[in-house]
Amino acid sequence: MTSSMTPGRPRRAKGHISVRVAHTVLGGAAGLVWLVLPMMTTGTEAAVPAVGSGSVAVAQEPRENETSTADLVLPLIAVGAASALAAYAYVRRTRRRRTPATPGRGPAGPTAAPPGSDAEERCTRSLVTADDCVRTSREELGFARGRLEGAREAEGARPGAASADGEGVEPFARAVREAEAELAAAFRMRQRYDDGVPGEPAARRQALSGIVGRCVEAGRRLDARADAFDALRDLEGEGLGPALEFAETRFRELAGRTGAAESTLVDLAVRFPPSAHAPVTGYAEQAKDRLVFATTRLNQARQSADLGAPGRAAAHLRAAETAIAQAGVFLDAVHRLAERLAEAQALLPDGLAGAEAAGADGGAAVAGGLPAGELRASVTRLDRVLKGVRDQQAAGPYDPVDALRRIVRAAEPLAAGRDGALDRAALLLARGAVADAEAFVATHRGAVGAEARTRLAEARRLLGAQPPGWVSADELARRARDLAEQDVLLHGNPAGESDVPGSGSAGALLGGILLPDPPDTPAAFGGPDSRGRRAPGIPPG
Repeated sequence: MTSSMTPGRPRRAKGHISVRVAHTVLGGAAGLVWLVLPMMTTGTEAAVPAVGSGSVAVAQEPRENETSTADLVLPLIAVGAASALAAYAYVRRTRRRRTPATPGRGPAGPTAAPPGSDAEERCTRSLVTADDCVRTSREELGFARGRLEGAREAEGARPGAASADGEGVEPFARAVREAEAELAAAFRMRQRYDDGVPGEPAARRQALSGIVGRCVEAGRRLDARADAFDALRDLEGEGLGPALEFAETRFRELAGRTGAAESTLVDLAVRFPPSAHAPVTGYAEQAKDRLVFATTRLNQARQSADLGAPGRAAAHLRAAETAIAQAGVFLDAVHRLAERLAEAQALLPDGLAGAEAAGADGGAAVAGGLPAGELRASVTRLDRVLKGVRDQQAAGPYDPVDALRRIVRAAEPLAAGRDGALDRAALLLARGAVADAEAFVATHRGAVGAEARTRLAEARRLLGAQPPGWVSADELARRARDLAEQDVLLHGNPAGESDVPGSGSAGALLGGILLPDPPDTPAAFGGPDSRGRRAPGIPPG
């Protein structure tokens, strides 16, 4: 249906040609009738007997000849004019059909259309790739810093003091911060783009180009430091042994925490409804899955080092480090949620009292610019929410975070400018939602798309904005988490044919630990041009 109507010129041209032909036929028919009628009239007049004297008869003959000549010439002129008009219209229509549309005339052409799918796709890929590069670089930087600081402490040096490594990891930490700043600007531009700003097609195309440019610059800053970072770590030389020992120590610490995380989840399931611990459901199992993968790669790194293949050993170690980092993210999320539920439960009575005070003080809300009708509706809605929360408390068990969120949102129109329990509650909710979304995206980044990452970046920005936008940050972070979960569901099982059940390889692909192309390539510190570099001695495929 769409293809037959867009742009629609062939069908319209055919219709106009038919109209012109019809006009020509009609003009010819009119001329023919005009031509025949005088002949009929002349014949009739000749049959009528002459009346009066001969002078009258002589005067009548020239009038009949004059009328016959005019009636013959005028129809021919009409037919010619109709034919000329039809021919001119046909030629003009044909030329228009053969000439491409120009901006400002006729249907909008490609130059006036909104940004195409190619530009959108490139922007999306650039955001995802840049975000992955920053996250991987930050994780490997953490292991490099931890190993160097551990070595200094073992030598008796003060933590953070200068060493033989010169500035240590600071130049690389600075590169990561600079890349983060470029990426944050790109995400901010994308958020505004999704909000419809700018609105002009040309400006929107420029905005997409600007986003890609920011992402390219973020990657360039990391790429520029990749070789120097490899030299600092020296994983193919003397740095391999200490790095392995540090990773194994970190692995043992996290393995010891998995049992505590499982116990915490059991306790939360007893004390609270499923919605309360839903953000971390299955996180203990996923942490163990990452640790299984890390165990395999740490063993392979040791074996490769013993076989004299330091490049292969370094690659296995990098994969193990990222898996260990993600296991820590899972376990930290469980611990953090338990703390947040306890804090929300403790803050709920003050939140209820603050909301009641905001609802009772209607004059302040009116003075703040809230119309009287909207004030009454807000107070009614708040009273209904407060009653529902109290009913849930009495019935038990209930979700204190959800209850606090409902109170904060219902009281927001009435509590503007107030300091106290409601502000503390809004901050608690925003921080928690951002942390939950951040943990999910970080550990599932192999499947999460640009939209979820953009909403998360905007939530982070609002969390630290002045004035703060805590309620909006909470909403955006929760939206980001929902979008990320949808992306993972659509992505499906990332395991390939070579995946061994129970090896953790599927989770490694889902978490972006291993790059899909070339296969089994660990992501490393660096930008798009260097993050998938293979250490010497690692055969392709």
